Amino acid sequence: MNEPIQTRREFLRSGLLFLAGSVTAPFFLTRTVWALDQKLANAGTRSIPGMPDDHILVVIQLGGGNDGLNTVVPHAMDEYARARTTLRVAKDSVLKLNDVIGLHPNLAKLKSLYDAGNLAVIQGVGYPNPDRSHFRSMDIWHTADPSSRTVTYGWLGRYLDNACPGCDPKSKRVNPMAGLNIGGWMPVALKSERGLSIALDNPESFRWMPLAGNDRDRKQTEETFEKLNRVVAKNLKDPQVARMDFLSRVAMNAQLSSDRVREIADKAKGNQSAYPTTGLARQLQQVARFIAGGMPTRLYYVSMGGFDTHANQRGQHERLLTEFAEAGEAFYKDLQGQGNAGKVLVLTFSEFGRRVAENASGGTDHGAAAPMFVFGGKVKGGIYGEHPRLDAGSLDRGDVKFHTDFRQVYATVLENWLGAKSQPILGAEFGKLKFV
Repeated sequence: MNEPIQTRREFLRSGLLFLAGSVTAPFFLTRTVWALDQKLANAGTRSIPGMPDDHILVVIQLGGGNDGLNTVVPHAMDEYARARTTLRVAKDSVLKLNDVIGLHPNLAKLKSLYDAGNLAVIQGVGYPNPDRSHFRSMDIWHTADPSSRTVTYGWLGRYLDNACPGCDPKSKRVNPMAGLNIGGWMPVALKSERGLSIALDNPESFRWMPLAGNDRDRKQTEETFEKLNRVVAKNLKDPQVARMDFLSRVAMNAQLSSDRVREIADKAKGNQSAYPTTGLARQLQQVARFIAGGMPTRLYYVSMGGFDTHANQRGQHERLLTEFAEAGEAFYKDLQGQGNAGKVLVLTFSEFGRRVAENASGGTDHGAAAPMFVFGGKVKGGIYGEHPRLDAGSLDRGDVKFHTDFRQVYATVLENWLGAKSQPILGAEFGKLKFV
């Protein structure tokens, strides 16, 4: 068939195409895809007509519970100074955004994005009945489900399952790399029923590698591997043959995916921007290489940890904010050099903030609401929402109260950036913000 496929629905109905484009899908898997097409037809989560297909979302996870009060500093609030006698950021050093709040001085690299109108600061973000457990709260953010029910797949995974069936309309193939985590683990946020995401730490090691010790044994092992995974093309109506055929094609698809990842990474090794030698910067540099190389990926996920600052917070938190800001600025400059800044939206979050009062160990304990950052070439920069009040009567057990549900941020990203209907993905309607 040589005619172009005009819509994702037409694409899905054309049958499942793996990266090995000339190979036919296994019989039982083809039936699964047709069933999925019907499921999508009834789900109401298809992409919104008229939305661009080239928008990319990059999520930066700040693990451990970032101290929001020392990130977006309420320099004009006397309660802040009284609660942080040793940890407070000096008023004259704050990078002021208005008469009430400003950024920590170590976020100067991000302040330049704010001044250019490309950074949105969303204040007081959280959810009802906040959980102060790292594990539970992180699950809540990943699944977009603060209730007690168990959710198997993440909010981004549900987007891939229900609203992004092809995610690669130009190549007309189902893309098994629609979501990509830079790291050796798969975040819950990207987990999907259809398995449309991969996790890799280094493109060079993203491959099957024999353990043989010499060239002769290695070659023999590779030949055996190839024979074991050779496609079976006989009598696919036989369930046993169909299962073997499916396993063969999964192995083939994995091999071709790894080849494609390394090919793209090699093609785009020359970044347009210099990066610092930090963990987050390395991850974002890799994302930039994939984007420059034309990787058909809609969702990228990176993370940095260390924000659980119960003791001796000042030096550690200052270092983390510097790493975050420098990596973010380098990434944005890289995208600008590529001409891709307008195609990428960067969303940052942490599982919770810290308590208003510092503790006796020179740190802060687990809190609740905190600010989020969103930046990109199409972002409508500025401040969204007022800073939560810090007087005793306005706090919840020593924590600031949220006024913006994090699912409002997700709904805004899903509908206004990724072009998906958010209600079936998030389980309810949430008011959208205007940062994009």
